[in-house]
Amino acid sequence: MSIVTRRFLVMALMAGLGLAACGDDEASQRKALIEFLRSRIVDKTGLHVPKPSEDEMKSFGPYAKDYGIILGFNDAMDKNITAGMSQALGKGMPRSLADLTARRTDLASVMDGMRTIRATLDAELAKADAAHAALKQPDDLESLYDKAYTRTVTTPATTVKEIFPAIDDIFEAAQNLVNFIDQHHDAIKINGNSMQASDPKLLGELNGLIGSVTRNSQALQEAQRKYQAVIGGY
Repeated sequence: MSIVTRRFLVMALMAGLGLAACGDDEASQRKALIEFLRSRIVDKTGLHVPKPSEDEMKSFGPYAKDYGIILGFNDAMDKNITAGMSQALGKGMPRSLADLTARRTDLASVMDGMRTIRATLDAELAKADAAHAALKQPDDLESLYDKAYTRTVTTPATTVKEIFPAIDDIFEAAQNLVNFIDQHHDAIKINGNSMQASDPKLLGELNGLIGSVTRNSQALQEAQRKYQAVIGGY
């Protein structure tokens, strides 16, 4: 066998071993992410978005960026959406009818803030969905990743979106009540959670507006309970 032939065989063998090593790396990295997604997200109840350790991220290899899509969306949810909603509702929700009239200026600012939060959610979800759609994954990883993505991105985002109309309705009802009180402030007396009006027609309209606030408040509470059920897996 000539020196040239032997050299060619050695190079071919080394190339083959290199390909096999790359294949083994990819398989182990994919397996690491599959096991992480299954044991830490898919097989658990409720919403869990665990942050991998540095060693775990390394074990995912190039698939770390795939999990990064889920992490990035949930980081944005925590910082820009969930926290913002809690702060806005805490600031804007009145504790009594007297409190409602005293904090009327908060209503408009809270409604503006909620529109910003809604736009932020739409943008973050669109970004995550685009990144998800662009992924090229082997079938075994893809099927499990899709389940994890639905659990950690699609479902919570959809559930939060269902809360927005209830928030709109409760603040609109509150604004209508405040406007009515302003228009008839001389004929309406407010005492804590009760209002009095000497005109029966006026009292009927007032009770209707208060009833609207109550009904919409209950609808908001139901939407919030549904979100908590998604979070807790009940």
